[in-house]
Amino acid sequence: MFAKRFKHHGQVQVSRYLRPFHSGDIVDIVADSGEQKGMPHKYYQGRTGVVYGVFPRAVGVIIYKTVGNRKIEKRVNLRIEHVRHSKCRDDFLNRVKTNASAKRAAKERGEHIDLKRQPAQPRNGHTISTEDNLPVTLAPQPYDTYI
Repeated sequence: MFAKRFKHHGQVQVSRYLRPFHSGDIVDIVADSGEQKGMPHKYYQGRTGVVYGVFPRAVGVIIYKTVGNRKIEKRVNLRIEHVRHSKCRDDFLNRVKTNASAKRAAKERGEHIDLKRQPAQPRNGHTISTEDNLPVTLAPQPYDTYI
């Protein structure tokens, strides 16, 4: 579970320490086995949470843990090596930007635009005829060992 990827063993990259974290950031918890201090419990591996505090060597992350039939807010303090910014909101933020530019362009043209997402529609139906498309009978080919 905590093993590093192939050819990624060894010390933690220096760039990992240079990432800025702020309160309210959405982060993924992925333990780095190159640093054992501040490592999360295995339950939190792969979970996504929100940063509530930034400390000199660590960040505090709020996670909601399911216990029985309720969700409990857990505050977990983790070293920076075990936390990375989540990409779960990238699609949403890109959609907001494209919708804003589409609204602006439609307003300049003086028309109304509907930006609601549509679920995947079923494929269009079509009819296949055999008039110009005769069926082909396939036969097995004999095995040939010559190259």
